[in-house]
Amino acid sequence: MSNVILEVKNLAKKFNGFEAIKDISFSVEEGQIMGFLGPNGAGKSTTIYCILGLISPDRGQINIFGTNVAKGRSEIFKDVNYASADFNLPWTLSIWENLLVYAKLYEVLNDKKRITELLEIFEMTDVKNKLIRDLSTGQRARVNLCKALLNKPKLLLLDEPMASMDPDVVDKGIRLLKQIQKKEGMTILYTSHNMWEIEEIAGNVIFINHGKIIAQGSPLELTQKVLNLEAGEANLRDVFIHLSRGGV
Repeated sequence: MSNVILEVKNLAKKFNGFEAIKDISFSVEEGQIMGFLGPNGAGKSTTIYCILGLISPDRGQINIFGTNVAKGRSEIFKDVNYASADFNLPWTLSIWENLLVYAKLYEVLNDKKRITELLEIFEMTDVKNKLIRDLSTGQRARVNLCKALLNKPKLLLLDEPMASMDPDVVDKGIRLLKQIQKKEGMTILYTSHNMWEIEEIAGNVIFINHGKIIAQGSPLELTQKVLNLEAGEANLRDVFIHLSRGGV
């Protein structure tokens, strides 16, 4: 029997009357990389923030490791981590200093060894003493991934972690992330507005648009479902084709 790591039930959230999430439900099993695909404004980040407990849903329930997040957040989040393209580490600290601070916050055992291991995997050892403000966009993204992996999370939430990067940088980041995911067996929820990116990393995909889950399955199944939508849903099909070409 599969072990469900993340379960979202009937989640809904409004902002000043605008429905950002409309009664969505899904689950992610242990060891799975689940893609969360949709255009900008579809509700992906709002869902992630609800899972993290950064905002409170209007209704619904979120369980992580079988425990309701609203009741056991402090214990649950010892084994959870997060990264996004918008997450900014302190710019006046070096890569090494930033990672050491976060390792202490997560109470990582053998923290310097873990940092060294991650810097080697993400090919950042030679620049570990550079300040964050002096890094390229791609380097900052890799440091954010190192930060998110420090505590060997059982659940990793990645919200468009490689947005606005060159395709070759994205390709390298995905390859390295899959390498460490396979080694450590973590579960990942990975959001993106780029179908190509999702196809590269995820075995299963959820397609969300206007706050509603439209389709779910493997990348191939998802493509077939969306392309077979009724004529009245042609606009949604056009959005999906746009995403498959790397659009926003």
